[in-house]
Amino acid sequence: MDIEKLLLRRYRPGQANPGPVLLCIMDGVGWGRRDDGDAVYLANTPTMDSLLEQYQWCLLAAHGEAVGLPSDKDMGNSEVGHNALGAGRVFAQGAKLVGTALREGTVFRTALWHRILERPTLHLLGLLSDGNVHSHVNHLHALIEAAATGGARRLRVHILCDGRDVPERSALSFVDPLEAMLSSKRARGLDYRIASGGGRMHITMDRYEADWSMVQRGWDCHVHGSGRTFISAREAILTLYKENPTVTDQFLPHFVIVHEAGPMAGRPVGTMKDGDAIVLFNFRGDRALEISRAFENRMLPTDFRRGSPDGAAAPSLLYAGIMEYDGDAHIPRLFLVPPPSIHRTVSDYFAANGISSFAISETQKFGHVTYFFNGNRSEPRDPLLETWMEIPSDPGDFQLAPAMKAPEITRETCKAMLSGRYSQLRLNYANGDMVGHTGELQATIQAVEAVDAGLADLLSCVEQTGGLMLLTADHGNADQMFQVDKKTGRYSLDSAGSRIIRTSHSLNPVPFVLVDPLGRFAMNSTVEKPGIGNIAATLLLAGGFTPPEDYLPALIEPA
Repeated sequence: MDIEKLLLRRYRPGQANPGPVLLCIMDGVGWGRRDDGDAVYLANTPTMDSLLEQYQWCLLAAHGEAVGLPSDKDMGNSEVGHNALGAGRVFAQGAKLVGTALREGTVFRTALWHRILERPTLHLLGLLSDGNVHSHVNHLHALIEAAATGGARRLRVHILCDGRDVPERSALSFVDPLEAMLSSKRARGLDYRIASGGGRMHITMDRYEADWSMVQRGWDCHVHGSGRTFISAREAILTLYKENPTVTDQFLPHFVIVHEAGPMAGRPVGTMKDGDAIVLFNFRGDRALEISRAFENRMLPTDFRRGSPDGAAAPSLLYAGIMEYDGDAHIPRLFLVPPPSIHRTVSDYFAANGISSFAISETQKFGHVTYFFNGNRSEPRDPLLETWMEIPSDPGDFQLAPAMKAPEITRETCKAMLSGRYSQLRLNYANGDMVGHTGELQATIQAVEAVDAGLADLLSCVEQTGGLMLLTADHGNADQMFQVDKKTGRYSLDSAGSRIIRTSHSLNPVPFVLVDPLGRFAMNSTVEKPGIGNIAATLLLAGGFTPPEDYLPALIEPA
């Protein structure tokens, strides 16, 4: 990239640099209904309340078209949210790119797709959901239809149940139509079946190397057919529901589908064999990377076993992702839809203009505040100017320790601010999102309170250093803990009359607070349809620079 094209001018030539600028991202903390189903509202947040009373603020769009998703019915998420925060413009994202490529048929005109169809069996693996965060069931259906049209005689689907971005026990609403579709293909003489499955938080979809045992269980299940056996996915799910009335789809144990009768009775219908092809149809990268590395035998832990539990060798497979999940490491090597090309991020401008920066989060969101914020690049643009700090997340259930690593993140951020080394700092508090996903209201309230406690210390550091803080979020979650009936607008009830717990992100806007103790800036009231994509220009302006002309306008202006 031409550094000269990234040079910026100061909006007030000769003016001394302002104090450090801190971007504080409260992951999953949106602006909800402000009622008894809103953990953000219910939490005791004296610092946040005081900031809203004392400083100027507004609400920002953080979902749908504002972050590059197909429509405003689509929830935002941490990946597209951090892309938007750092890019300064809105780029079409995974769901939109894949949907367009499948709808227009460009995927099916590639040499790779034709190579895939030539293999003995095509395996399709991914999240069976219409949440449109990691995948969309319509994409799977399109792949199946194209495979049938293209001449694939044998196809196996390996399903990951969601219950996180969709209602927590909705698996059968996706399994039943899929089974009907596969049955229609069998009626035409094609051998199309579901082969294996399990909950997304139990197998396959680990991220940030937090729990490789999830990947191992998924690998053994999908590839080698190792797991509890059932004659259908429906039977598996209903049995597992009955055996554990509290289990939700995301934590369902893994299962393997076997032949019901005949000479193959009791044997798996879809283990992976030498020469087969496997396509991972998830479009989001974070929870696709580790299983991709397993399929490509790259950078695996020393104790990861690719061979079968009984000692058989791993099969030789043609593996492809629906997208490239890591553009720096080029994982996977083969993919069907090119990812968005996000260039000239705010981090590029920081580096080109000699602006020192600091980024921190715990493991669960470290990749978001670095990789995704930097336009899907896994390394700093300039290691001499950029410091990235990861606080290791604790394993286990987040609702049992809702403070997570907020105290450690706060402490290290304050040290960095007070050191005087950095002009721009950013942090991500994972609490509102990760605890919100558990559906535990009281734990999520405590999670928000832990973030608020951190804000008090950050505010003190901002005041000491003469800096300012931009307080916002990447999407909503903790702000809506129960399902809402779209027709009545009231909380949905189950058959027992209890509210139905929501574990997915919300469509709510997120707050943006300009915490400027010295009063150097005011809110820019001329911004139309403000969204989190306006944050990048805001960071540059707060740091004393005129943002690029093609960036979305800054949310603030000099007072």
